Amino acid sequence: MSKPPTNAPRSRRGKAADSACVANAPLPHLGGYQVRAARVTDAAVIARFNREMALEAESRKLSPQRVLRGVKALLTDAAKGSYYVAESGGEVIGQLLITYEWSDWRNGNFWWIQSVFVTPSWRGRGVFKALHAHIEGLARKRKDVCGLRLYVDAHNTKAKEVYARFGMQATHYELWETDFVLATDGADDAS
Repeated sequence: MSKPPTNAPRSRRGKAADSACVANAPLPHLGGYQVRAARVTDAAVIARFNREMALEAESRKLSPQRVLRGVKALLTDAAKGSYYVAESGGEVIGQLLITYEWSDWRNGNFWWIQSVFVTPSWRGRGVFKALHAHIEGLARKRKDVCGLRLYVDAHNTKAKEVYARFGMQATHYELWETDFVLATDGADDAS
């Protein structure tokens, strides 16, 4: 007996086939861009985008090897976070990363938007809008997510304007840190 085609009505395919079909269903298109969860095969392009972003936004040259290891570590451990990419014609043209912060005040997780990057030739064409809409849609469907947060370099006025257009607001919090890895002078030790 042959298997029914995947486009057959549900009753002909059965429950197991329906689950497989959902996993292979076309991914959502937003603004003409396909937004999807990143895969391990995207690690090299994500690492390159992260290095380009650090250089552009903070004049910081990052170690290619360290960044690639960091991206791969996250892509193979969902507890660390989730990258999402935007594609056009099969080419990855933008990305963002979601990490999690538990809020005991709200009994839920904030999803932190990080590592936002859009290829320069695609900026101003709705790529971040598609990524943001996808993430916000996913977050709003979950009962354990209480909101979205991000941080931005204090001098990055373009990014601040974009985030404000999407309804995000500056908070009264400041971000402080003790960095055990990257040098404070803006140079990376290339390890």
